[in-house]
Amino acid sequence: MPAGTRHLVVGRLRKPHGLKGDCAVFPLTDEPAEVFAPGRSVWVKSLAGEVVGGPLVIARSRPYHRQWLMAFEGHLHIDAVKPWSGHFLVADATRLRAPGPGEVYLHELEGFAVEDAGGTALGLVTAVVELPAGVTLEVQGRRREFLLPFLKRFVVEVDRERRRLVVVLPEGLVEE
Repeated sequence: MPAGTRHLVVGRLRKPHGLKGDCAVFPLTDEPAEVFAPGRSVWVKSLAGEVVGGPLVIARSRPYHRQWLMAFEGHLHIDAVKPWSGHFLVADATRLRAPGPGEVYLHELEGFAVEDAGGTALGLVTAVVELPAGVTLEVQGRRREFLLPFLKRFVVEVDRERRRLVVVLPEGLVEE
């Protein structure tokens, strides 16, 4: 991956599928058909964040249950893809669709201001926590921190340009 290229995780490599180099990939993108389209390039990154393969050109791909099966040009045998199991697929951020109005990448949320519908400042997002029940925001408020589920019923507006969230808090979540 060229130095300075910003990349985003788009999938997790599960295991080889068959003998012809197909891999089962769990998508971590809302647009897997576009991101995993034949001819697109991806890289393989380890859990430590090191690039261990790529750029890889997708030779073929198709949905398979909740996953995708894909193969990469020049790596069309099970032995070529076996070492990548458990690693991540990343893509050049400039080649992905930018978030639309009211959308944001989760990694961007740290530092967002949190305010209520009346414009009262409630705190700053200090962490994004992924729990089995969904994404939760850790917000440092005036007196203490609190956890806020990242759900439409609580986060009613996402202003990516101004880096702020407008929220409706559940009763009793924040002490006055």
